[in-house]
This record gives sequence, C-alpha cells and structure tokens, in this order.
Amino acid sequence: MLRRALCALLLVLGLFSSALFADGMILPDHPERGWLTVVYHDVTITIQDGVATTHVDQAFRNSTGRDLEGQYLFPLPPGAVVSSFTMWVDGQVLEGRILEAGEARAIYEDYVRRAIDPALLEYVGRNTLSAQIFPVPAGGERRIEITYSEILTPEFGLYRYHYPLDTERFSAQPLERVSIRVELATSAPLAAVYSPTHDLLVERSGTNAAAVSYAASRILPTQDFVLYYSVQAAEVGMTLLSYRAPGEDGFFLLLVNPPDLSATAAAIPKDLVLVLDRSGSMTGEKIAQAKEALRFILSNLNPNDRFAVIAFNDSREALATNLEPVTPEAVSRATSWGAGIEATGSTDIDAALRLALSLFETNDRPRFLIFLTDGEPTVGEMNPSAIARNAQASNGTSARMFVFGVGYDVNTVLLDQLAEENRGTTNYVLPGENLEASLSAFYRKIASPVLANTTLALEGVATYDLFPRVLPDLFRGTQLLVLGRYRDGGECRVTVSGMAAGVATAYTTLQTFSDTDLRTSFLPRLWAGRKIAYLLDQIRLYGEKDELVDEVVSLSKRYGIITPYTSFLVDESVQGKEAMADAVRAATSAPASGAQAVLGASALRSLSQAEQTPTDLEAVRVVDDRVYFLRQGVWVDSTYADEKTLDIVAWSDAYFALITKIPWIAPHLALGPKAILRVGETTIRIGKEGKTALTDEELNQLAE
Repeated sequence: MLRRALCALLLVLGLFSSALFADGMILPDHPERGWLTVVYHDVTITIQDGVATTHVDQAFRNSTGRDLEGQYLFPLPPGAVVSSFTMWVDGQVLEGRILEAGEARAIYEDYVRRAIDPALLEYVGRNTLSAQIFPVPAGGERRIEITYSEILTPEFGLYRYHYPLDTERFSAQPLERVSIRVELATSAPLAAVYSPTHDLLVERSGTNAAAVSYAASRILPTQDFVLYYSVQAAEVGMTLLSYRAPGEDGFFLLLVNPPDLSATAAAIPKDLVLVLDRSGSMTGEKIAQAKEALRFILSNLNPNDRFAVIAFNDSREALATNLEPVTPEAVSRATSWGAGIEATGSTDIDAALRLALSLFETNDRPRFLIFLTDGEPTVGEMNPSAIARNAQASNGTSARMFVFGVGYDVNTVLLDQLAEENRGTTNYVLPGENLEASLSAFYRKIASPVLANTTLALEGVATYDLFPRVLPDLFRGTQLLVLGRYRDGGECRVTVSGMAAGVATAYTTLQTFSDTDLRTSFLPRLWAGRKIAYLLDQIRLYGEKDELVDEVVSLSKRYGIITPYTSFLVDESVQGKEAMADAVRAATSAPASGAQAVLGASALRSLSQAEQTPTDLEAVRVVDDRVYFLRQGVWVDSTYADEKTLDIVAWSDAYFALITKIPWIAPHLALGPKAILRVGETTIRIGKEGKTALTDEELNQLAE
C-alpha cells in the first residue's frame, strides 16, 4: 500500500514533462481499418506587437498493412486567417479549403455517430481547414504545412496566444517528435513570459525580445498550448491573471519580473558560504562533480561579493575564518584548496552548519548558504530535530539556506526542514543525474540578486491563502509567481518591496482583479497544487493533524490532484474508509530516507514551485474549471454526490440538441460516451439509457 500511495503522489506531483501540443488530424474513411500515425509536428510562431503568425509542419505515416484514405482537418483559432496550405503527394501540391463552423460541425457530428467516439466534439463551433486525403499506401507518408495569422488583443498590457486542439486520440502511435518555437518581439519593454501548460525554455535578448522553445519525443499530446506575455513600462514588471466564477471567491496569479540589469546597475553584492560534504560516501564521481561545481561558482562570483568555503566530514575545515572579498588571489586560492578536497570519514552535519552560519554578519547584503550532502548524520548531534533547532538558533542574520541532497541516503525530513525554517529551498540530485550541472544551474539563478528580503502588499482587494508563504529574493533573469485567493473583484494597489544595495526600495502598480472571468480556468488547479504541497509538507515535517488531512482530502477530491490520502480516487480496486485508513498509514509511516522518501520529497518540491498545472493521470481529466474522475467507465464530475440526474442517451437527438443549445458542453462530452456533469443546477448523466429527445422548454431551462 505504501508503494502504491507514493507512486500515486509521484505521478501527479512530479510529472510535468509530457508534451501537450495541438495537431491537425486525418480521419480515416473507415476507422475500423486503422489510423495514420503523426510522425512529427513542428510549430514555429512569430509574434510582433500582438500579430501572431503560426507555421505548422506535420508528417503522417501509414503504419498499417493496407492503404488508408480520409479527410484532413485542422480546427482554426477564432479569427485566424490562413495564408498558405500545402500538402505534398508524390511531388504534387494539393489544395485545401476552409469549412465554416456549421459545415465543420456536420462533419464532426457525423463522424461521432459513425465512430461512436465523441472526441471530435471538442472542436464544435470552430472554422476548420480541410483537405481530402487520397489513399496513402502502407508504409507511405504525407507531409502537410499550414501558415495562418491572427491578431492578439491585449488586456491591461497582457497578451494570450493559444494553439488549439487536443488530438491525442487521432494518432495511432506516439509522435516521434514535437517542437514549438516562438520568436517574440515587442515595441514596449517585455515583462512576463509565462505558460500554464508547458515547461518552456525562455531566452531573452534585450528588453524587447525573447525566444521561447519546447521539444519532446515519443509523446501523445493531451492539451492545448497557451502562452501569456505582457508589456509594461514599470521598472519591475508585474502581471496579474485572475479567475472568478459567479458567486465564488476568485483565484489569482501574480508574475513579478525584476528589471533587466544588462545595461544598468550591477547586481546587489551578496555574502555566500558554500558547505560541501566530503565524507567517505562522496568518493568517486560525486566528489569530482562537487569540486567542479565549486570551481564554477567561485569563477562566477560578482566583483563585490564576499565568500567562504567549508568542507566537512567528522571534522570541519574552512579555507578562512571569515568572509573574504572576491579578488583574483582569493578566488585562485579557494579554487586550489577545493581541488585538493578528498572524500573520507563520517558525517557531522550539525557542527558544519553551526560553523557556516557563524560566518555571516548582520548587514544589508543578501546572505546565502549553499549546503551539499549525500548522507545522514553519523557522528556528533544525530537527532534531526535537534540539528534543525540548532541551525535556526545559529542563524541570527536570517541567511537563506539552499540545500542539495545527493542520492537516496539523505534524510529528506531534515533537509526540507532546514530549508523551510531558513527561508530557502531543497534540491534533490538523484542517482545518475549530474550534480555539477544541477548545482551550477542553480547558482546561475541566484548569482545576481536585485531585491532582497522581498515582501508583497495588496491593498484594495481582500486576498488570502497566498503561496509561497515566504517570498524569495528577486534575481536577475528569474520570474516570481505568487498564487492566491481573493473575495471580490476590483482595482488593487500592488507593491513589491525589499532592499536593493542597502536601500529600501518599493515598486507599485495598479492591477484589476476580475469580478467574473472564466478564461484562465487553469488557475484554481494551479493554486490547489501549491496549497496541497504546503499541507503535505507540514504533515511530513511536523506531524499529522486531522484538520490538515481533512483539507488535503477536500482539495484533492475537488481539484483532481491525487495524494497518498486520496490515491483510492484513481484506483477502483480499493474503496471506502478502509482504503482511506490504509493510505493515511502509508503516508505517515514513510521513511525519512531512501529512494521513496527522496522521490516523494522531490515531487513535493516540484509541485510547490510548479509554473504549470499538474499533469493528469489516466483516470483524471480537467475540462475548463471542472475535474472528472473515471468511475467504472463513467467520467464523473468531482463535485457529484449521488444526486438525482437527468439521463440522456449518447448519440441521440437529445444529445446533439444539448451541444447546439449549450455550446460550452461539447468539450465536456468529448471525454467519453459515458459522463456525469453539471449544467447549472441540473446534473446530467450521459449513457445508454434515458431520454432520446428534449423539448424546447427543457433545453431553454438547461441553458438558463
């Protein structure tokens, strides 16, 4: 049970890498004979001041043993204008045509009836690019290229680009390659660049341009690609996204971007202490990579920084007894000293941390301690709670502690407690991962602080449940995400404050929290992921309390984020209170060290810092702001409580009348042929039994 519960946690909390892109699709005339496979799908987007041009390049392969033919369909974004369509067949270019929404709808609904698969209902109401695909021989391929343009309309300086479609069902096998690249240019300074759906690589070039990219292989797409970007004249860019359903409290995401220092003032001078474990377990590749990472950090210190290096096993050795200024001589001496470190002996974490924290002084500089270890304490103070208390008591200057746990033998509870209680973060480097790369990449993020001791004030709108609870410092080239709830919409004065080079500094903007806005439907689940991670951390570090467990269960069931307490939600082999009790025991009895502990802790760190909504499990689906669980072949709304339902037969006249009268319902019905969902105050059950027709009065009542 422990393994199953932890696996459920890892699957939901730790997986953010599956590609989620749109595809055009080829619907075979005879689906029972097989489907074509999407070989690759490359998307190139150029955005200049809100004008977006999208170029799509796809290839399809017939991997069946017979010829296949059908119809190519590419549902277009609203307002898109197609400038070119090219399909290559034996060197010949074939033409496509645009189907208006009504004509496309007829094709979709006819195919839904014939194939007994509602997936195409996702695209009802969209204009569609279409072309007839003549027989593709067994083993043959077809390549299609499309270019279309659209105008993105900003709201308060915020633009949204959406590459539509979820067509995972329309490829016989996973795609060999998916790639997307956005070349973004703006006349005004570029502030936030953010995707709630994909983990993107963002490369900025100056203050007005950025390149955004993503690539993956052997994947099946499962949701649309969405990109937000904003332009703002303020020195610190602040961008607000909000979501609020009528009669409910809202959700918000604030993105904070520090100023670009490439052509202005230098970064704030910082004090940095590096503490490296040199115990015997670090022998070999680990100590070699740690020494190389140390060399990288030393060579990338800023000119006005100060630093110290400590190596420890059962004893402590410091290069100097105080923080040294960054000079060529000091860096060279530290580099040579680090190169001579050898791994041997036991592990005294307590003494090493107390020495490191004693080197900091109370001043206006940001103070960072980087602590690297691959094991549990084996000498000196070995009680994890006592070590954490001693570290907090020794940290009189409020230095931030960034912890690196290497391998599976670390005490995750101790390391996470050290980071949390000293306003830092934990990073876990798993066996086989490159320690040097992880540590070097992390240092690049914190190398240049621009605002220390960051605080946030929101005036004019009542907000609550903000995450992270303690704001990190702002660093050059990074982006801070703050998620929270709010009660009523309105104008809000947002102030980000802190210390910049010893000077109290504040940046203020006016932002508008929406009274009603359902477009950013990813926000509730993204916020719920942050809160669940926080609650699970509190349980894991400080013990289980009924109110914490109850809140985890409630959030998990409402937003479809599976935890060890709710793993039974996606496992139909276990039910009821006994399953809950087993899951609770498994979660609370998990060891502090070992592979499962490290993987679980790492997954929690990912969820608590995620910029994307959690990847869905096979038995959980999210449509707009609704969460559905798969129950005995039926997709059930997470808020359903075995109440009275209106039964409607799938594929009947009543079924399609619903889609015509209530267009927003189509993507929900696209989940599958059996579903339970809410329409206003009515719960509708789609299945094999029920009404086959609805009166105009009934339809009007449902549509109200």
